[in-house]
Amino acid sequence: MKRFLLASLVLAVLSMPVLAGRVALILDVGGRGDLSFNDMGFKGTEEACADFGWEMVEIQSATSADYLPNIRNAARTGKFDLIICVGFLLADALSEVAPEFPNQKFAIIDAVVSHPNVLSIVFEEQEGSALVGALAGMLAAEYGYPYVGVVLGIEIPVLYHFEGGYRFGIDWGLKKYEEVTGKKADVGLLWVYTGTFSDIAKGKAAAEAQLEQGAVAVYNVAGPLGIGILEAVTAKLAKEGREAGPPFMIGVDANQDWMGDGNKVVASMMKRVDVGCYTAIKMVHEGTFQGGVLSLGLKNKGVAISRYQDLLDFIDFGIKAGAITEADRERIIENWKAMREAIPQWIWQAVDELEVKILSGEIVVPKPETREEMLAVRAEYPLTR
Repeated sequence: MKRFLLASLVLAVLSMPVLAGRVALILDVGGRGDLSFNDMGFKGTEEACADFGWEMVEIQSATSADYLPNIRNAARTGKFDLIICVGFLLADALSEVAPEFPNQKFAIIDAVVSHPNVLSIVFEEQEGSALVGALAGMLAAEYGYPYVGVVLGIEIPVLYHFEGGYRFGIDWGLKKYEEVTGKKADVGLLWVYTGTFSDIAKGKAAAEAQLEQGAVAVYNVAGPLGIGILEAVTAKLAKEGREAGPPFMIGVDANQDWMGDGNKVVASMMKRVDVGCYTAIKMVHEGTFQGGVLSLGLKNKGVAISRYQDLLDFIDFGIKAGAITEADRERIIENWKAMREAIPQWIWQAVDELEVKILSGEIVVPKPETREEMLAVRAEYPLTR
């Protein structure tokens, strides 16, 4: 009997899956459930773990005071082949911890931490923001709205990329509208930094103010605050007796087009944090990891404006998050198609034209890194009425 039990135990151990690696995913205060930035980091890490046979341990930061101990404690264990820090807000803490553990591999999203054991993954947010900015500008001009809007989170260099690209794109879109129609549009930009990535009520209030002033669309550059922005758009449409925009929300990071029943988010600036996390794990798994900077933009699909296939892919994302059900799928798809088809096709063609010119290098979108550079971009593209 004992021999049988021992044999059974050995067989059970041998049949257990052997983990190829372990990754710690450390999130900032925004946390899971934002349906954008942090959830995208989780999505890419989860997919890589499934593909390569790794295990993921998720570490949430309740406050900014958690950043340093979370990173240091994960490194101290010596149990992780890779530690990924999701977000610019963890940069200072990682800069302190990385040299303490020179043999530990780290990756960070949205910041450059210059240590040989850190892979810094950054994005060309200004390129994707220019595309949705051009779309917003042309929509405002076409539908007679006086403004486009954007609600941003904390004023940090990464968000300057979004604002700078958005301003450039709006200006380009208004010039394209005049070229196509022969009419000059008087459209301004409403913008606000809320100082938070977690206060959904602040996002809603900021969007409500912009919508009341006549914004055709509000661009979400504040992660979870997009939930509040969408609530504001939905309430505005209900007040006007309509279900579909305009006005619209413009999504961020993930494809958020499926949100709001598929007819309130006109497009999303997809920032593929999932691709960044997946790539970092793949590099460690394949033995090609090295410190340095990995930049992801339009050319390598690190950023993009959302299209039909993205909608199909991310409906599954919404179902898995519990935000929608399988029964919602077909209705969302049909609503999305009807919403986009109602917009003049020359506008979508113009967005494609801008993308081609950015990809070819004919157009270089401004990428402000400092407050001084951001002030210069605001002066060049004031977008006031």
